[in-house]
Amino acid sequence: MISLSGVSKCFARRWAVLELDLLVPEGEVFGLLGHNGAGKSTAIGMMLGQVWPSAGTIHICGHDIATERGKALREVGALFESPAFYDYLSGWRNLEILASYTAPVSARRIGEVVDWVGLTGRERSKVRTYSHGMRARLALAQALLPQPRLLILDEPSDGLDPEGIHEMRQTILRLNRELRLTIFLSSHFLNEVEQLCTRIAVLNQGRKVFEGALAETRNREQWVRLKTADFTKAADALSSAGLVRARRDGMVAPAPGVGTDTLVKFMVEQGMPVYEIVREEPTLEEFYLGLMNGQEARR
Repeated sequence: MISLSGVSKCFARRWAVLELDLLVPEGEVFGLLGHNGAGKSTAIGMMLGQVWPSAGTIHICGHDIATERGKALREVGALFESPAFYDYLSGWRNLEILASYTAPVSARRIGEVVDWVGLTGRERSKVRTYSHGMRARLALAQALLPQPRLLILDEPSDGLDPEGIHEMRQTILRLNRELRLTIFLSSHFLNEVEQLCTRIAVLNQGRKVFEGALAETRNREQWVRLKTADFTKAADALSSAGLVRARRDGMVAPAPGVGTDTLVKFMVEQGMPVYEIVREEPTLEEFYLGLMNGQEARR
């Protein structure tokens, strides 16, 4: 659905995106991560034909965005930058007007998208009475009007309260699961990405520093929290036996192929009590911060 090859963008001698390759298959929820200024919005702007790349090729839904922009975006819905609405008109009327800029849609279709985003009952209210969360849902409704196969969302949860973030997350999951939409989203909310995405890419200063399945971020380094009478003594013994390869703050990293059962067995045989032993599940936040710190150290 999305293919970027060697895509770069330079603004006034500053590279916002540099040699970016991305591949997003149909049916995936793909997350683009990075700090503010990493190049996420520039990359999305180029995918939508709103920013012209300095180099490289971009194909959306099988069409080159540079030479076939109309065909490329025909089946794309997008939530990009701050959506603008007519505050003195109703949400319904806004959708009618916005749809008319491309192709008129039926009242039935407007009703469908209003229901999908959870605005039923408030669609006839003036937009100036909407909360920030309701405005975000109205923007999503606008993106869904053309019955897209691909949905591109730039920071869809930005500015929302916890309840609004939860509602947006559930809506995105439903759109992928029930309508089988391919969804590409950028975000700096790592917890949201962890719950939504199947694959991710990470940008740092315009360069891609990681791309892969979300599961890959959890299989890098395993740590075990260990509580015993004397942690230092236990960690020394486990290290000498070749059962752990590292330690930190009451935790040990088992050697390859070593499970918690092996650690417990060894400690019991050595007469060391085991009060607690728990395998820690690596989080996306830990992976992301480790990746960024590693990039910083290499400069």
